[in-house]
Parts: sequence; C-alpha cells; structure tokens
Amino acid sequence: MSIYLDSELTEDERSEDARFRVIPVPLERTVSYGSGTAGGPAAIIAASNELERITGHSEPCVDGIFTEPSLDCTGPMPDVMERLAQRTEAAIRAGKVPVTLGGEHSLSYGAVMGVARALGQPLGIVQIDAHADLRNAYQGEKHSHASVMHLLAEEGVRLAQFGVRAFSTEEAKSRLRNRVFHVDAEELVTGNIHAVDLPEDFPELVYVSFDVDGLDPSLMPATGTPVPGGLGYYQALHLVDHALKGRRCVGFDVVELAPDGNAAWDFTAAQIVYRLMASC
Repeated sequence: MSIYLDSELTEDERSEDARFRVIPVPLERTVSYGSGTAGGPAAIIAASNELERITGHSEPCVDGIFTEPSLDCTGPMPDVMERLAQRTEAAIRAGKVPVTLGGEHSLSYGAVMGVARALGQPLGIVQIDAHADLRNAYQGEKHSHASVMHLLAEEGVRLAQFGVRAFSTEEAKSRLRNRVFHVDAEELVTGNIHAVDLPEDFPELVYVSFDVDGLDPSLMPATGTPVPGGLGYYQALHLVDHALKGRRCVGFDVVELAPDGNAAWDFTAAQIVYRLMASC
C-alpha cells in the first residue's frame, strides 16, 4: 500500500495512533469536461515522497500521518458516499483528523456527512474553488461534482466560498437562499486580498474543501475544469489560515487533481495537503 510522506515518516509517525488519517478516494464518475481524477490520490501520494518535513514554520508529521487503504468507489454513488462517511466518522470518533484525497469533488458530501455525524454540532465548510458547486442534480446526477455544495447546504451545513469565478443563475439564487458567504476570485485577485473575516455566526468547527481548480491554471492546469483568473498558491492558503483563526479545523479534502504527466502539478497538490495539515 502506498503511504503519504512515506520517505519522511518514522515508524511511530506512520502508526494508527497518528493524528492525521489520509483516505485516498479515486472517484471519477460525474466529471463533465476533462477526465483523470481517478488518478489523483495515487499521484498526490507518490509526489508526497519528495516533500520536506517542514512547511512554513510547522512540521505536521510529528503528530503522525496514517494512510488508510483506498476507498472502494464502485457501485451506486449513495453507497460510495456512505462508505466514505463511515471512514471519516470513524476518524473523528477516534479523535483524528480525516484527510480525504480525491478524486472528483462529489466525494466531499460523504466525507463531510461522516464528520457531521460524529461531531453532532454545527459545522461550516471553507471552500476554495473556481465553481460554486450549487447546482441541483447537474446533468441528472444528484451526487454530481457540480452539485455537492447544494446537497451539503440542504443538510444545514454553512458555506464560505473563496475564489469562485464560474457559476450559474441557479447557483447565484442558491447563494442567497442558503446564506452562503462568499468572496469571489475577481475581488480577491485584483485586490490582492489574503485575509477575509468570516461572519461572527459562522460555526466554530470547520471543514476545509480545497478544489485545486481554485488556483489559477498557470499554477494548476492539471484539473478537469480550469478557469482563468484564479487564486495564487499562497493567497489560497492564507485565506484558509485566516478563516480558521478562532475556529477549529476538523477535517479537509483536496480534490479534482487530474494528473497529466507533469509532476509539478502532483507535487503542488501534495504540498497543499501537507500545508493544510499545518493549518489544522
């Protein structure tokens, strides 16, 4: 079995007692433009072996990183979501931080619902993304990558979206209906904004969903739906860090990497995963 950061971890750091539990989810079922997300988790894990132990001013691996077997992504989508929910729920109940590697963005529904079940408290999502993902059953699929935040908003999960620059009239209305906090890419990028305060009533417990297409395609072209005008690498990470101030990160996912043979993009995604561990 492939292990995240295998080249750097001590035996103790890779044990099941580790704080972070990496869950590879090679899901590719509802992609609507480019393909390749099924290869995302393996590419991230392979590239992670070239990372250094220190990221920024932190060394997350000292708290331990355990890599679970890949999730079975066959069968009906509701079954896949439930299998993933059981994994993230178990991680939370064990006092761990689930780290889900995608795979397409639809997986966030299962990951978040498992976390929410275990916590039994209000939960908010900080979403980095080029898209709002608030469509209702996009192309006839309830569990579409373009519908995942719609489903979670219907479950009562609060949303804070950063970096969106492609969305529909339906999604604009959904933002209003579901009180979605958002600061879109044009404002963030042209204003060089790295910190945005969340509303005071935003939940204390936060799950981070990082779609790599939230970054500009010049930094991350290896994704199914690249959109120009995206966030910078440090800008996206700083936005997450600031949003978490005074709150607690209870889990996160990194999704929508579609490897294209250039290791730079795989490495970028692997580094984002490690940096988000430092934020939790």
